[in-house]
Amino acid sequence: MLRLETAGESHGECLVALLSGLPAGVPVSLQAIDRELWRRQQGYGRGGRMKIERDRAEIVAGVRHSQTIGAPVAVLIRNQDWTNWAEALPVEDSPQAEAARRPVYRPRPGHADLAGVLKYNFPEARYVLERASARETAARVAAGALAKAFLRELGIEVLSHVVAVGGVRLERRAAWEELAELSGREQILLGCVDPAVEQRMKEAVDEAYRTGDTVGGVFEVVAHGVPPGLGSCASWDRRLDGRLAQAVLSIQAVKGVEIGEAAEAAASPGSRVQDPIRYDREGRRFQRSSNRAGGIEGGMTNGEDVVVRGWLKPISTLRRPLESVDLATRESAPAAYERSDVCVVPAAGVVGEAMVALVLADACLEKFGGDSLEETRRNYQGYLEQVRRY
Repeated sequence: MLRLETAGESHGECLVALLSGLPAGVPVSLQAIDRELWRRQQGYGRGGRMKIERDRAEIVAGVRHSQTIGAPVAVLIRNQDWTNWAEALPVEDSPQAEAARRPVYRPRPGHADLAGVLKYNFPEARYVLERASARETAARVAAGALAKAFLRELGIEVLSHVVAVGGVRLERRAAWEELAELSGREQILLGCVDPAVEQRMKEAVDEAYRTGDTVGGVFEVVAHGVPPGLGSCASWDRRLDGRLAQAVLSIQAVKGVEIGEAAEAAASPGSRVQDPIRYDREGRRFQRSSNRAGGIEGGMTNGEDVVVRGWLKPISTLRRPLESVDLATRESAPAAYERSDVCVVPAAGVVGEAMVALVLADACLEKFGGDSLEETRRNYQGYLEQVRRY
């Protein structure tokens, strides 16, 4: 129902997001999209690129008078750094362009460089890294802001926070109110709801700075207000946990995904893993006394908050490069270094929000349909009434 395509290179003219499938009538605010783009650029440990870019969304199709019109929505995000790369990455080749090239002959361990040159038969890795770069996620965040706007009309909100940076971890559950307060801050350090833990996270980033290294971590995305019944237990490819895992795992540098308390559950007896069921007679709804399943059972939402964690490896571009091989000479050489980040966990959390929002919006449209927001909302309210009457 909902489909996203992105285009653009890290140092190209712009990034493009094309989102199709949104119903007509979804309210769209450029200010709200730009706020999400700003959030993605924040966080202690970001590199020099974030001092150059001031990401702003330009909607060129699919929105008129601040509402979607049922057509594909096209969003542009211009790269300010393009002025420094116009001669190196021209669209049309010329004899003069050869001298301006910035080839990358020493692939970085952990990056797409070597696999990409082998796949596409390139002599060097420039084109590979331009597209594999996490700069692409700015387009995803813009599209995710549109998905969030749609979900908000159904009473569903999606936010994130940082659970761990390096070996420093938040050892408690974060309340939804803490996530809401965190998302509204005008200054973002490391996206942790606990200031004392966040300070220790900062010290871990400082140590990576000092040693010329990088540091990874874990972010958690929480979707609040999700109804039961999204997804399916009938077909493997429609199971919502699988779709969420694929979406979050597609984020650059994410190497693992956890739904609910999966890691802890794997080491615990079953009696401590499942979420007991209760019935609230006054509210006429089923409830859980815990949410270890992360809001999903049997591939379907169960009415609790959906909780998804992304496990992010350290960024592979190191100021103190690892051993590599020169593609031209086949001789041992240190890996290439380009301006990079030291820690991107808070930013990855914002991208995670976008991907979770896109999957949930798709699941809502799959279940409730609607060519207009009014039709979708009517179908949605009818379903909620059916659940209440059960």
